[in-house]
Amino acid sequence: MMGSGRYWGPIARDLDGRIDLRGFDMPGHGRSDDWAPQPGDSDLHTAVTRIAASMIDRPLDLIGHSFGATVALRIAVAAPEAIRTLTLIEPVLFAAAPIPEETQLGDLLRGLVAQGQTEQAARAFLSIWGDQPFDALPAPIRQQMTRQIELVAGTHDTLLQDGANILREGGLEAVDAPVMLISGAKSPPVIAAIAEALAARLPDVGRATVPDAGHMLPITHPAQVAGLIGINLDRG
Repeated sequence: MMGSGRYWGPIARDLDGRIDLRGFDMPGHGRSDDWAPQPGDSDLHTAVTRIAASMIDRPLDLIGHSFGATVALRIAVAAPEAIRTLTLIEPVLFAAAPIPEETQLGDLLRGLVAQGQTEQAARAFLSIWGDQPFDALPAPIRQQMTRQIELVAGTHDTLLQDGANILREGGLEAVDAPVMLISGAKSPPVIAAIAEALAARLPDVGRATVPDAGHMLPITHPAQVAGLIGINLDRG
């Protein structure tokens, strides 16, 4: 979250036409309009899943990062027969490896947003999940992230409590496509714990860690990420 589809550009160039990449800006991000819930959209996660699912041509090589990786996993669990390969870059499905720090962060974000302190909420979020400090960002980006933090705060419980029921019994086990779990070596420790928990249940899974990378590794280390995506494509 708090990014746009444009950050996949360098990865797309490095993949050099191996696949026909399709991406989109989530509601409230990039060039998309603000999120206006549609009938059946119980939350933003469901809305983004619906948009992504509408683009599926089978068989599909599905790739996602962070919140997007949890959407990709949700689609794979719902329709495993549609997936040729699945690449998950730092999926933030906190319910897979619950830690009190993420519950506390969610409570903090919601509290700050409720008080109208959206800039403070954005600072708190980026201090853990950003690739650089809030004050180091250009002013337009700071303003954009301050607007978007309400969406982040609103989705935290979905990820903490598995509101999409991704971890249901037999769900991950039904995904028989090759899966690659990619993490940054400098990411918060919960990322490795989530990857370990997911890997324990996925039938055909590989794991990779990118040295010196944090959570935003598709932006900071696109060549390495593209190379790992390519390895998983070769397995499909």
